[in-house]
Amino acid sequence: MPDTVLLNTTDGEMGLYVARPATTAKAAVVVIQEAFGVNDHIEDVTRRFASEGYLAVSPHLFHRSGDPKLSYSDISQVMPHMQALSSEGLAKDLDSTLEYLAKEGFEARHVGIVGFCMGGTVTFVAATRYALGAAVSFYGGGITQGRFGLPAQADVAGDLKCPWLGLYGDLDQSIPVAEVETLREATARSEVKTEVVRYADAEHGFHCDARASYHEASAKDAWRRCLSWFSENLLGSAQL
Repeated sequence: MPDTVLLNTTDGEMGLYVARPATTAKAAVVVIQEAFGVNDHIEDVTRRFASEGYLAVSPHLFHRSGDPKLSYSDISQVMPHMQALSSEGLAKDLDSTLEYLAKEGFEARHVGIVGFCMGGTVTFVAATRYALGAAVSFYGGGITQGRFGLPAQADVAGDLKCPWLGLYGDLDQSIPVAEVETLREATARSEVKTEVVRYADAEHGFHCDARASYHEASAKDAWRRCLSWFSENLLGSAQL
């Protein structure tokens, strides 16, 4: 059964939603939340990875500002929690998450990371800081201008330390196609395998079936590509 454990950080306790597969996990996946917290949808996505055979976890990145589950209908609620994020705090939270997975038997090369919306941004920068097995960003902004104290993705693309896949919608008003292509060019110059996929009929949040912007065809294809990316690049099972 899924559970939420508490991890100690230098800024207090952080919740970590944990979903385990029915059999021995073949690898681990860190699911990074949208700007709406670790809500029902993110928990559902985490369980989907567990059903694919991964030990899947989702850190509660808003733990410093009350750890809310926010509604998709009121974006004004989001801003105070996003403004409370910092590069230093996010690094601490990722460190704590990876330490938990290491204790579970998964070293970094057996860990994949995937993020949605703001989580896609965090995922990209995480892939430049940690030698993980693979990374997937769903429509993460901050390509040419950094967010949350993080550097612009295009500026640090050459530092990618693991294979990275980016998934974007052409109708996304917050991430222009020109920026996506800038990131494609920047990541192509890195020393790891990268791929950028664009969906002509998709808006921001197209993978989230709890949002009005959900686009089924794009979501299903992106999910298939995400699973394939992890299957191809995560290096086997942990030795328990």
